[in-house]
Amino acid sequence: MKKLMVDLGERSYPILIGQGISADVVKHLVDSGIRPSSPLLIVTDQNVAAHHLQPLQEALQAGGYRTHDYVIPAGESSKSLANLEEIIGVALEAGLDRSSVIVALGGGVVGDLAGFVAASYMRGIRFVQVPTTILAHDSSVGGKVAVNHRLAKNVIGAFHQPELVLYDTELLQTLPEREVKAGLAEVVKEGLILDKEYVEWFSDHLDELLKLDPTTLENALFEACRIKAEVVSQDEKESGLREVLNLGHTIGHALEAVTSYKTFLHGEAVAVGLIGAAKLSEAFGRPASITEKTRELVARIGCPASIPAELSTDAILEAMMHDKKFREGRMTFILPLDIGRVEINRKVTIDQVRQVIDELKQEG
Repeated sequence: MKKLMVDLGERSYPILIGQGISADVVKHLVDSGIRPSSPLLIVTDQNVAAHHLQPLQEALQAGGYRTHDYVIPAGESSKSLANLEEIIGVALEAGLDRSSVIVALGGGVVGDLAGFVAASYMRGIRFVQVPTTILAHDSSVGGKVAVNHRLAKNVIGAFHQPELVLYDTELLQTLPEREVKAGLAEVVKEGLILDKEYVEWFSDHLDELLKLDPTTLENALFEACRIKAEVVSQDEKESGLREVLNLGHTIGHALEAVTSYKTFLHGEAVAVGLIGAAKLSEAFGRPASITEKTRELVARIGCPASIPAELSTDAILEAMMHDKKFREGRMTFILPLDIGRVEINRKVTIDQVRQVIDELKQEG
């Protein structure tokens, strides 16, 4: 098992990564100060519940924890205010108190929703992340929790740090191939931001990662989580440095919104956004080789590298203007200066973005 710490003073917490470690969930909870004195609620989705809910419940119950669960439909549409209200009702009926814990068992949708429940319930209770996707390495670390509005993603939310991230790589073995590829796009994103050597290692080991080789996967997730933890430890609430983690997300979020979260998985939309950010960077004098390398990685992973031609450019731009990164009439983009090095650029014009979107549509 590998261990990382997200260093946030009194709110610091560990990230544990390893094969089969969820079997020892009771030990890990007790080590984090979570004792079986109050009921806990497991939030998960239908796909994850079929594979992993019962073993987790049984392990917790064997340790004396009183468990309740709530299962949501799989998919981005479940990150809604309606589900937030429903889960809070379940928590009240189950008798959760201010000492209780919410356990997020799932991917990014489950983690964001369950985390926001924990942030909202009784003005904030503890929660634990048990990621079951590769993509969730990003969402489970850093405490950004939220639900979506019909006009924009993640605009209703909070910063609420977990007590523990328990990342059992064994739970990833049931992932569909498409989910694996989408998750790996987010994994390499961390390296594209801050660690060129990691990008090279990722490229060299990509075939093993696509096959979910346990040791290679554990190493990849450890390094990706390390990069994110370092950034979050320096800028918890995205007042500066943490913005760099949004590489690829400005275009990515807009693509998700205009397709009603039904066409792209999050990692797929980000993959297109990574290429878009590299192309935008060329407008500021950066070499085309950054775009070529990014496109090559996305293609090898097996994610989309273009925007469907039928999508409206105006609609995509409109969605960007509802994004949290649109401030004071300007678009904020994270643009690569090189592989493994980025800048926060607040000088990107709408015309530049329009040109890149049109180019990405023509490349499809």
